[in-house]
Amino acid sequence: MKLSVIVPALDEAGGIAATLALLAPLRARGHEVIVADGGSADGTAALAAPLADRVIAAPRGRARQMNAGAAAASGQALLFLHADTRLPPDADRQVAAALEARRWGRFDVRIEGRSPLLGMVGFFMNWRSRLTGIATGDQAIFVRRADFTGFPDIALMEDIAFSKEMKRHGAPACLRAKAVTSGRRWDERGAMCTIVHMWRLRLAYALGADPQELARRYSRAA
Repeated sequence: MKLSVIVPALDEAGGIAATLALLAPLRARGHEVIVADGGSADGTAALAAPLADRVIAAPRGRARQMNAGAAAASGQALLFLHADTRLPPDADRQVAAALEARRWGRFDVRIEGRSPLLGMVGFFMNWRSRLTGIATGDQAIFVRRADFTGFPDIALMEDIAFSKEMKRHGAPACLRAKAVTSGRRWDERGAMCTIVHMWRLRLAYALGADPQELARRYSRAA
């Protein structure tokens, strides 16, 4: 099963090369890496070009960028990877095995950062995901290409909305191998403040708040 790893990126010059370099073994095994750049002004696309199979220009917005990457992909499976997240070394094999039985899935996550609270945050993210069947973008969501209908074109919570739609077709494969993601937003804003802020946004979304307004609230806290 050929895997297409799709990396949405926006002004990620500080880390995009390191992220893509770690995907070189997957490319050597015949998989592909596509970077969907949302109009970076810091040279992200140029840095990514030697380390990816394709770098495409996409409309800004994570959902739009991921959908554009999926449209350009040639694999039988799609995996959506944040630009500051690292996959387990054998991610391709684990995804292929998982998709023999399920239509979609995600990895557990470990958050790297300064705060000692981040271990707890990752634990509860993984526990909540198993309980609810909802995956977040940090968990490297993957899906059979034939079952992918796109991320909803909303400004925030596209991963939650996608998970809810996919749950209608079956529960996700919840892989215990960990994707390692950066805790930079927790470090920059303060771990406890970020935890509280993100829970407020999730609750507001669950109660029907406009994702565009939630995205403005998320940006104001950055």
